[in-house]
Amino acid sequence: MNAASFYPLFLKANKVTIDSRTVEKNDIFFAFSGENFNAAVSAEEAIDKGALAVIVEDKTFEKKESKIFYVPSTLDFLQELASYHRNEVKIPIIALTGSNGKTTTKEIIHAVLSQKYNVQYTFGNLNNHIGVPLTLLSIKPEHQLAVVEMGANHQKEIELLCKIAQPNYGYITNFGKAHLEGFGGFAGVIKGKSELYDYLKSAGQTILVNENDPLQVEKTQNYSPRITFGNSGSDYRFTEFSNDNFVGLSFNEETAQSKLTGNYNFTNLCAAASLGFHFGVDFAQVKNAIENYTPTNMRSQIMEMGGKTFVLDTYNANPSSMTESLKNFSAFEGSKTIIIGDMLELGEESEKEHREILALAKSLHFNEIITVGKHFKKVNVHAQSYETSQELSQALEKNKIHSKNILLKASRGIALEKVLDFIV
Repeated sequence: MNAASFYPLFLKANKVTIDSRTVEKNDIFFAFSGENFNAAVSAEEAIDKGALAVIVEDKTFEKKESKIFYVPSTLDFLQELASYHRNEVKIPIIALTGSNGKTTTKEIIHAVLSQKYNVQYTFGNLNNHIGVPLTLLSIKPEHQLAVVEMGANHQKEIELLCKIAQPNYGYITNFGKAHLEGFGGFAGVIKGKSELYDYLKSAGQTILVNENDPLQVEKTQNYSPRITFGNSGSDYRFTEFSNDNFVGLSFNEETAQSKLTGNYNFTNLCAAASLGFHFGVDFAQVKNAIENYTPTNMRSQIMEMGGKTFVLDTYNANPSSMTESLKNFSAFEGSKTIIIGDMLELGEESEKEHREILALAKSLHFNEIITVGKHFKKVNVHAQSYETSQELSQALEKNKIHSKNILLKASRGIALEKVLDFIV
């Protein structure tokens, strides 16, 4: 069985899922297997729930008469079907990757373009070799555009995702010190993320460029077509402003105030506005999208609780994003406490990078510095340091934080948001 022969059945489906618990009537269930599980055992149960078809990679579970089909690899077939569907829908696809800000930028781009178009986009953080195909397969006939986030922690991953999604537009938010272990250092990060540029150039597609980023300029020099923003010679030029710790942009003397903090989010706003203008969204619509977008995903999320201001940024952390977060937070008015957790997947650079972040934090003269995680504990020997969020939570029950402003920033694996309930 191949994608072409299966495609007519796929067109009758409501959705594609890889989770047997979410199977509903007329869904297609892809039963993945691993070292300790084999989802094919749920194949008949999925059919009983009303699944239109089930794809298994264990031939013993195949029952064609029940629409349970065997393929050598469910992953390969999922990707093949997604690529086939992408070629059939023929709508413009915008791909974005980068070390920091991918998800926030994707969300704002979607908000802006949705002012004029029916836009499908990556849900949550489904941005890998499984998530991207699932996003593509969720594109319906009514969708006019799609925004696809692409994540990677090794070289050649973005190359694969581009082959599947075949984007018409692409944007790299930045090149930062993220996943250094998998990419093999910062040079490997640049090479890996630039695979998006490589694809777009080879296919003659459009690149969105922040001309305030020397690496983006260098990597796209003399290439066309491009959409540019950032300086006086760019297609679009914006001015940054902030109000009550929230960042905004102005364009031709008109302003849009977001609910995001940090000048790093100014660039994300500019990217979304530039794409909006390119697709014919006017500034009034851009303003409406920006001002009504509320971050709820633990990324640059500002919350007021118990008379305190919290900056919750606990979904991801690396040396680049941590540096920007600390510098931004240092400008807040009033007393400030930072709770920073380990930055993961840094490999041999880990101790050096954690030591440098701690030194930066001390230089910014916060009222209180609290660290969480084994990597920070190794370098933070003379201050408040805890190995886990649970350990910190127990300490906070006895010793409350009195600062007006509190920053929580860490990699996802630290689950730093769990300490919130013990602060207020």
